[in-house]
Amino acid sequence: MKKSKVKHFIRNPKKALFKLAYPIVIAMFVQTLYNIVDTAFVGRLGAESIAALTFAFPLFFVLVAFNSGIGAGMGSRISRCLGAKQKNAAENTAMHGILFSVLFAVSMMVLGLIYLDDIFRLFGAKPEVMELATGYMSIIIYGSVFLVMSFVLNTIFSAQGDTKTPMIVQVSALIMNIILDPIFIYVLGYGVQGAAIATVISFTFSFFLFMMLLGRRSYLHIHIRNLSFRWRIIWDIIRVGAPASFTLLVMSIYMIVANRFMAHFSTNYVASFGIVARLRSVAVLPVVALSTAVMTLVGMFYGAHRKDLLKGIVWYSVKIGSLFMLGFTLLFFSWPWIFLRIFTPDPVLLGLASAYMRVEVFMLPIMGISMILSRAMQGMGMGMPSLVVNLVRVVVVAVPLAYALIFRYGYGYLALPFSMIMGAVVGTTISVVWFQKKLASMRGSTTTRS
Repeated sequence: MKKSKVKHFIRNPKKALFKLAYPIVIAMFVQTLYNIVDTAFVGRLGAESIAALTFAFPLFFVLVAFNSGIGAGMGSRISRCLGAKQKNAAENTAMHGILFSVLFAVSMMVLGLIYLDDIFRLFGAKPEVMELATGYMSIIIYGSVFLVMSFVLNTIFSAQGDTKTPMIVQVSALIMNIILDPIFIYVLGYGVQGAAIATVISFTFSFFLFMMLLGRRSYLHIHIRNLSFRWRIIWDIIRVGAPASFTLLVMSIYMIVANRFMAHFSTNYVASFGIVARLRSVAVLPVVALSTAVMTLVGMFYGAHRKDLLKGIVWYSVKIGSLFMLGFTLLFFSWPWIFLRIFTPDPVLLGLASAYMRVEVFMLPIMGISMILSRAMQGMGMGMPSLVVNLVRVVVVAVPLAYALIFRYGYGYLALPFSMIMGAVVGTTISVVWFQKKLASMRGSTTTRS
């Protein structure tokens, strides 16, 4: 008989942290490979095909952003319910998350298919590229229900302390995608649309695999009979999830603005910023996994009224995450070109990117602290800190400071990573103060109603 993992996690929180985190690292690496695999196969079709994927990515990112928001809100509530020994409430929350996700996917499908051409025209796509981008994205939109549902089922497993099942499903789906990509792109001759077809089939496969494993591995019983609709549950999901969605959108906007700043110097600077960003995304994977595991544990401990365990596991995670980030900082500062050569052999780009990396690496340990504390507060049912911290870090500090240094005072492109470090310092300070105040205010009941 499947049992709740809460008691097991309470007995050994540190062991639970790593048990939850390592499958998340693998799963996130797999998600990164999805983009690499698609780009690698489509890249052989020519520059226009790559451009089509580039234009399609922001729309795909919108789906991911809103998915992440719904998942964060639903997952936080499920963990809190389980910590409070309210299994029925957790199952009801999961059903609300599924309902919310389906309605969102259908809405995005309708709006996307109506306005797809207008959106790509607004992005500045040329006619020959727009045709490819529209063909790719329309297929993705048709399959968005399976994409969204796979993400939600992934979160349901993770929120109850099972991160191995999502890892197994995602690895299986990636293998299918690797097999199907060349078949649909080259053998069947669908080109860019073939990549979209392979992706949709892979997500559909992952959805049905999740559904099959629900009955075998899930402690929660997911069935329509367990849905007792409550607006307050929807509101709780939105309250925690909406800031998480907007946080990802803020980061997307930052990437757009940073590209514009780098373009002030030349295309080479834009390219160097791009490859540094790719390398950074790999470096932060361990901390992202730790912070995701922390959210699940914090939700359970918060629901169980165990402030002692909550405080201990968060600061322990901050220490471990900081050590990881310090390791990457030393590695990338000492030998940046070794890792940057993965993306380009161009000596000019390597020189620019190495100099950029040697400044930006000092942001990693600082940013790691903020990421873990923000996720911890999401686990406690607080979605706003993450959004506020990132808004201050990017919009209030980093972007205005970089603009002033580059365009007003004439400093070079390294003013951008310097500005991001300053933003990270301010944002992390806010995270620490906010978390400490929340801990101090924890008293009385934290029970979540069904």
